[in-house]
Amino acid sequence: MGLASANTSSEGMQLCVFDLRRGQLEGQELDKILFFFPADLPFSTQLSVIGLSEGLITFTRIFSPEAACEVIEAERHSHVFYEAEPDIWMVMVVEKSKGLEVIWRIDALREVLKEVHSLFMMFNGSIRAMLEREPSGGVIRSHLYPFIMDYLSDFLVGKKLQLPSFRDCLTERGTVQMLTVGREAAIEVQSLVRVLESCAGATPCHSLIFFQDLLVSTTVSPDDTINLFTYAVLRLTPRALSSGASSWSYLRKGSTASHVAAGSTLAQSASVSEHLYRSHDNSPGRDDSYHVKRPLQHDKWAKGKDGFLVTDIWGAEIGSSVTVSPTIWLRQTEERVYLCAYQYKGLTLILLIPVSSILNGEQGVSLVKQQVLENASLKMLKVEEKLSKGWGGENAYHVSGYRYLLVDDDRNISRASPPVKVATLTKESLLAMNKLREEVDLEKSRAKRNGVDQEKDLEICIRAKNNAWVIAHTTRGKELYMVLEKANETLLYASDAVEKFSNRYCGGTFSLD
Repeated sequence: MGLASANTSSEGMQLCVFDLRRGQLEGQELDKILFFFPADLPFSTQLSVIGLSEGLITFTRIFSPEAACEVIEAERHSHVFYEAEPDIWMVMVVEKSKGLEVIWRIDALREVLKEVHSLFMMFNGSIRAMLEREPSGGVIRSHLYPFIMDYLSDFLVGKKLQLPSFRDCLTERGTVQMLTVGREAAIEVQSLVRVLESCAGATPCHSLIFFQDLLVSTTVSPDDTINLFTYAVLRLTPRALSSGASSWSYLRKGSTASHVAAGSTLAQSASVSEHLYRSHDNSPGRDDSYHVKRPLQHDKWAKGKDGFLVTDIWGAEIGSSVTVSPTIWLRQTEERVYLCAYQYKGLTLILLIPVSSILNGEQGVSLVKQQVLENASLKMLKVEEKLSKGWGGENAYHVSGYRYLLVDDDRNISRASPPVKVATLTKESLLAMNKLREEVDLEKSRAKRNGVDQEKDLEICIRAKNNAWVIAHTTRGKELYMVLEKANETLLYASDAVEKFSNRYCGGTFSLD
């Protein structure tokens, strides 16, 4: 196994989803397995991994009944746990490197589990609800397998899965990246939002506006914003639609060539899984005619002649060639909405219309789209023009001499040095930052377990092996991580550099005064 990589054909990484409420009787143990990767492992091995996970969950509950198990460190593996829903567990088992360095950050791996579950719920609803509708488990497995395998394809580099490692220590999954706009542009954006939301008449609807891979505006809840931001950057924005285009967003890994060459490996694994579990599930009431949506498949979205993005992922109307409009579930309101995406140059708009308010299905959606074209076209053109003029390009948020990550936990927003700039850092600097972030994660977790509402302020400066300064500063729900490789040898110099950065880019949040 290469550094920070897990070969898809080896046991370097295992990922499973299982239900503690199922398979408790002898001979029915397989019923608890909802997903397992790699799928071609013998069932005995899969049950062994899940059995060990069950045992660890049960054991840790004795000492901490209120807090779910998060991680167990063994000699050769790290076991990362996430209770996605009550008694629905996701577990990732990663092989440790042979060296002494910690190449994984456990919270970053847990964020991967959280993200794939959140995206799955956005498109399909909860796992538990699907199990209650179809208790045999065939339906949920048929949805989970292709969905998670499509998700993992974004971590492919060549023929290996490259999970978040120390090289990603200056990124924060589960946050959105916002575009900074001037006053005039903000007024135009607000005007466009009002027009967009009036296009559905009296129907209350929501919208999101993106420029390139950055969020400009949103009218949905923070959780829904994160999910839609993640999906838009992965599949809908101009870079996502441009085959082979590289992206500066941390959400896009590998390349199109990797997806084509190695995607078949994951697809084969998914088909093996589906075949094995369908053969295991022989319930008489099973209906194989349901449509399995695969919204994370690559190259399934395209820009139509009218500017709206089109896809056949949701299938077609019965007896018609008309494709069904995409729908998602909003987490906060638990309502199903149509997802209508429009694109003009670097601008991407998402309009969310409640399904319950559209009485005549696709015809009603088409009428709303027509209203958008008639009423909002000029405003979209004006907004795109203003945002383009103020756009500094992919390196717009680069600060010379600094490599940084700024996180606002209260607003779920992050800003960071561009990946191409972070890539210039040495391995020693990245490993030191990764270790420092692990320490901060542990401190935050400890405060959470102790029921401390307000996390205490932290300021840590470490001199790495290569003499770089690695810095973490947290205060009032905000976090700043920084690497200074060309800094002076004194701690005073490093502190002064942080002070200057804080005053200029953070409104003095991390300043000593």
